[in-house]
Amino acid sequence: MILIDNTCISDDVAEKFFVCNLEKCKGACCVEGDLGAPLEESELPILEEIYEQVKPYLSEAGIKAIEEQGKYIKDWEDDFSTPTIGDRECAYAIYDERGILKCGIEQAYLDGKISWKKPISCHLYPIRITKYDKFHAVNYDRWTICSDACELGDKLGVPVYKFLKEPLTRFYGEEWYKTLEKEIEEKT
Repeated sequence: MILIDNTCISDDVAEKFFVCNLEKCKGACCVEGDLGAPLEESELPILEEIYEQVKPYLSEAGIKAIEEQGKYIKDWEDDFSTPTIGDRECAYAIYDERGILKCGIEQAYLDGKISWKKPISCHLYPIRITKYDKFHAVNYDRWTICSDACELGDKLGVPVYKFLKEPLTRFYGEEWYKTLEKEIEEKT
């Protein structure tokens, strides 16, 4: 376990390997699960603000789901998430020409239409952060749909924390990430 400021980072973040393999999984993480993408409360006004720029990227079914459910929903545990299409894929997910699910928000970002990449929970996956009163637990989330990503990461020798450098830096800052790298290097 690694402790940095108010974060407790699982050793798996340093020791396990991971590189998304969309050719194999087809973006299954945008479909599987109980809800849409978990959202930070600070992300809710961003979704409101960017929706009109993102809307042209979305499927008809996604737009319909958002119009019926809202740009985000509150679940039974009072947490926020993206709406889904028929309790399946995220309403913001889109299929590309190869049948791979991708993020419509991220596509709008890549096209320069918005300055927000996507929900941090999506950007950080397969890391899940559990927030407690005094600290965050930063854990690697093992999911069978990502077995191909684990194999590719192992083949390429890319640990989870390196694969997720950009979102970890986005969420915790550059100094935090440098400290994480230093802590991991000192352990090995």
